[in-house]
Amino acid sequence: MTAPRYDVIAIGNAIVDVMAPASDELVDELGMTKGGMTLVDAQQARDLYDAMGPAKEISGGSAANTLAGLSAMGAQCAFVGQVADDQLGNVFAHDIRAVGIDFDTPAREGEPPTARCLIFVTPDGQRTMNTFLGASQFLPPAALNEEAIGGAQILYLEGYLWDPEEPRAAMRAAIETAKAAGRKVAFTLSDAFVIDRHGDDFRALIADGLIDILFANEVELGALTGEANFDAGVAALKDSVPVLVVTRSEKGAICATGGELYTVAAEPIEKVVDTTGAGDLFAAGFLFGHVRSEDPARCLKRGAVAAAEIISHYGARPETDLAKLMAEKLG
Repeated sequence: MTAPRYDVIAIGNAIVDVMAPASDELVDELGMTKGGMTLVDAQQARDLYDAMGPAKEISGGSAANTLAGLSAMGAQCAFVGQVADDQLGNVFAHDIRAVGIDFDTPAREGEPPTARCLIFVTPDGQRTMNTFLGASQFLPPAALNEEAIGGAQILYLEGYLWDPEEPRAAMRAAIETAKAAGRKVAFTLSDAFVIDRHGDDFRALIADGLIDILFANEVELGALTGEANFDAGVAALKDSVPVLVVTRSEKGAICATGGELYTVAAEPIEKVVDTTGAGDLFAAGFLFGHVRSEDPARCLKRGAVAAAEIISHYGARPETDLAKLMAEKLG
């Protein structure tokens, strides 16, 4: 096997995040489920944007956020995702390349426009997301760079993007390419609603041995396994996937691999400002250690440190030098 060109190549939604602080009352008034993620259409996106206060715009998307964290730590990464040939599409492409990530997916002409996620952040740091998927849900298999996918240690797939038909086909093709090249496939479940719709697909991928690293949170673990009890959920899944990583918010995270269970406590921080991207950056820290063959406990610690940095400020992209922070925290 040739030496990999990339540590991680990811396929995910190419989204521009629009974030604004909001009161609990506004979240209730707009009929949103606090802390959840809801898909909205173009008109709903316009209405919610009009209801927002002063906002901050930054390129986002779950897998893209993970790559931004990886790149900040020094990993070599590439991203595959669909934008439209419009202003926000140009913003997304510029932002992701500016943090050192290769991105060469051609922009899509015409409607719909580039995806955006309208994020209302309440005083307790909870984020309520309203996502208009726009052009991102039209990523075709033809957009894949098979050489790049086969040349990455890990192919990282975003569960959110499994919902639309075209990118689902693209991700299935990418899995085949990665496996044919002897590479690992990592998958993040993203949200319980995705599991409600496509859980049978995910369970089949796991049963067929196509997922090497699975990321989930407690709610997603329960949705996938049907187990309400956390320990029972881990027990139901730990022998079916080589590496299982489950985040538990303030209770830390676990990794089940090789018949062993590893745990890490959440990193203490002064104040939770915004939980947007916490799981994405946890995955970044874990994967950074994993591609360097670090032990699971150290990988978990990296994840916890990266997640703590993200929730200490607005936005899902790191604002601290993550490489320096990791050196301070892990030595």
